[in-house]
Amino acid sequence: MATEFVLPVLGDGIDGGTLVKILVSVGDTVEEGQNVLELETDKAVLEVPSTVSGKIESIAVQEGAKVNIGDAVFSVDESAAGGEAAEEEAPAEEEASEEEAPTTGEEPVETEAAAAPAEEKKEEKKAKPVPAPATPVAGGDEYAPVPASPSTRRFAREIGLDIQSVTGTGPGGRISESDVKSRAREILSSGGGASVGVPAAPLPDFSKFGPVETEAFSNVRRATSNQMTRSWQAPHVTQFDKADITNIEKLRKKYSPLAEKQGGKLTVTAILIKVIVAALKKFPQFNSSLDLANEQLILKKYYNVGVAVDTERGLLVPVIHNADQKSLFAIAAELGEIAERARNKKTGLQELQGGCFTLTNLGGIGGTQFTPIVNTPEVAILGVARGGMEPVWNKETNAFEPRLMLPLCLSYDHRVIDGADGARFLRFIAEALEEPFLLSLES
Repeated sequence: MATEFVLPVLGDGIDGGTLVKILVSVGDTVEEGQNVLELETDKAVLEVPSTVSGKIESIAVQEGAKVNIGDAVFSVDESAAGGEAAEEEAPAEEEASEEEAPTTGEEPVETEAAAAPAEEKKEEKKAKPVPAPATPVAGGDEYAPVPASPSTRRFAREIGLDIQSVTGTGPGGRISESDVKSRAREILSSGGGASVGVPAAPLPDFSKFGPVETEAFSNVRRATSNQMTRSWQAPHVTQFDKADITNIEKLRKKYSPLAEKQGGKLTVTAILIKVIVAALKKFPQFNSSLDLANEQLILKKYYNVGVAVDTERGLLVPVIHNADQKSLFAIAAELGEIAERARNKKTGLQELQGGCFTLTNLGGIGGTQFTPIVNTPEVAILGVARGGMEPVWNKETNAFEPRLMLPLCLSYDHRVIDGADGARFLRFIAEALEEPFLLSLES
């Protein structure tokens, strides 16, 4: 019997993606857990494992196609995978006579029908009214029977959806596979897949004024648009400052060869990550998320720093996890690795999750200052512009001196962070860059 492999739920906020590569062909035998697809989601290329075992009979999609959660990808003959798959599909007569129907979700069978021949039971089962949608039983976690076929319930399990949450559109509230797909997309879109805010105003017909062309959003651009729309709901404040990095630049150049021997490149970004961790420890409200529903602040006890990476597909923000537990050279090496994976479309989904604070460095491109947008649900982001030599007054020598100054731009959620705290946080970072010895005094 042919069984469809459908795209399963891959993570929060992911409703599908673009099929980059199919790793199997018709006639191949696949095992459950074997990687069968490469799927480009909003910001990562993922390897998708099979949830079924058997011999592939047909493939329903082509490389480059858009595939949503719950869409059929290929069908397999599970009988070719061995006895276990065959045993999973019980004969219709056996299902009809099953006494445990209420607990497995089957339609209940009348007691008198239990002694009737299998064919009579099947006819009676078809004629019986379909029960109402499942509802919790008072005083416990058990549920009433679900009006859905075994294949539909199995489909819901494969994509990780609780069928109890699905409302059936069939006769008597019966649930179909299309109902399950609709519910899955509804849950994913409400969890962050769609843009928020006011609907976009209709645009004029620009072709009336001259030649135009259109360019469809890439997955990354679409995700960035949605995320920035959500992030802009927070009331932003941006604080500006400058750090004198003349001395630390000398140290960076001095120890760069040692960092290269350990597989990394010692950059200002790597140094800033260590400084940011120290600042988050001193100012814990910056390492938090705002829970408006419960009117509370979630203070995090871990230190994961996201770093914005410019790629040809758009902006990605992979995360350095547990940055407080890593040496400066280890962070430098990891930075190079995650940047390379991001540019080569090899970033794993887990690398894009769990960030506490984001760092975006535009110094390599240019500019004097900018106002970065907080990457919600974080509450702050640090932007860095291009450093340059400036005359700075030295009180001790009573003269101007050329110093290498680094522009810093801190944006934060004003619902969580007050202006004075924002200024203190940014000044701490500037002073730590100017006098790294101060970090040892803080710890």
